[in-house]
Amino acid sequence: MYRSRRPLTHPQVSVPRPFDGRFGALAMLFAVFLLTLVFAPQPVAAASQPVAAATDARIAGDETRTRFVLDLDTPITFSVSKLADPYRLIIDLPAMDFRLPPRAGEEGRGLIKAWRYGSFAPGKSRIVLDVGEPVDLDKSFVLPAVEDQPARLVLDLVKSDRTTFLAAVEATRQPAAGADPVAAPKGDRLDTGAKTKPVIVLDAGHGGLDTGAVGVHGTLEKAVVLEFTRELQRKLEATGRYTIHMTRDSDTFVPLRKRVTIGREKSADLFISVHADSVRSGKDIVRGATVYTLSDRASDDVAAQIAESENLSDVIAGVELSAEPAEVTDILIDLARRETKVFSIHFARTLVEELKSAVKLINNPHRSAGFLVLKAHDVPSVLVELGYLSNEHDEKLLISPEWRERTATAVAEAVDAFFQPRFAMEKPAAAQATAQ
Repeated sequence: MYRSRRPLTHPQVSVPRPFDGRFGALAMLFAVFLLTLVFAPQPVAAASQPVAAATDARIAGDETRTRFVLDLDTPITFSVSKLADPYRLIIDLPAMDFRLPPRAGEEGRGLIKAWRYGSFAPGKSRIVLDVGEPVDLDKSFVLPAVEDQPARLVLDLVKSDRTTFLAAVEATRQPAAGADPVAAPKGDRLDTGAKTKPVIVLDAGHGGLDTGAVGVHGTLEKAVVLEFTRELQRKLEATGRYTIHMTRDSDTFVPLRKRVTIGREKSADLFISVHADSVRSGKDIVRGATVYTLSDRASDDVAAQIAESENLSDVIAGVELSAEPAEVTDILIDLARRETKVFSIHFARTLVEELKSAVKLINNPHRSAGFLVLKAHDVPSVLVELGYLSNEHDEKLLISPEWRERTATAVAEAVDAFFQPRFAMEKPAAAQATAQ
């Protein structure tokens, strides 16, 4: 509630002069009380609290003119931008409570092929409209509620051309969520200070607007992997041997490049990305855990399919796809990349051995493909597919607390085995330092 900060005056009340006996003391206490009421900081709602609820949505029209309507419980402000290749319209909203039907967005109509919604960043929600060709935003507005009709956000789309669409993309271009300058190569940041513990970055895949794969019975990948990553974090922190960072610890979208940047900014000694994907073919056959490392060429068709789907996360969330930075020919970077690859493969093999005794693995469980999230040239990185949500049996395991605890224990054991040589080398050094 707003309170005026103008002085409070009561001309008809005679207030004793300050320090005039006990009445003066009472007056002073009363004045302090009034000042406390006037100047006390007021509670502020958290930025991520929903400001409105979306209760329904629909599409009308044809391939000449298409209308998108979102029902709201209260009017809101919004902005619309465009992204190309693929063509998308981005509707940015404040934090929203989406109470839409379960299958909302799966089917399109007219110029809109499909659409999706969800949290995009703290205090911010997003709707992404996939359009199969260039479109123009003819009209966009919010209607207030009238009698039994809810407030509505309305967008009218019409056909356009590529030149006009690209001009609109340039005019509405916004920095990608979480975008940061490219981190300096490790060769340029050698003075990072001594680290007393290995630093591990745990990356729960997807999140927010990007739900990831959806299980046979509706299980969301983003929820499964976040729960597992939290369990793994607890186990690793309980040892007291590691410093753990998470790329996300809530249902928030994080762009792929930002995930890589977090690993490098934290000077991570190991980066573990956790997923639970699905496959389009062989759903009844393909199941079990898989460990992936980075490779320019996929080791097999399944690896290529999984990498392709994982690398679409930014497209799904409506993030502009910037070109890959030019390759740097610095010899230190080249050496770091080779060394990182060796360590990544070593940890992947160690992890496979530990997982063998705990969970079912896919055939040939160590595979490789071009995962964008594994591309930090100086951070050993692996991507772990806990299982496949496209398989009914795997889905049941993935939501089991007992299975999650058992698998997290196996991963933690693999981490311990990977860093054991380092711990062994540090003990004599610490003993020698103590003796001196």
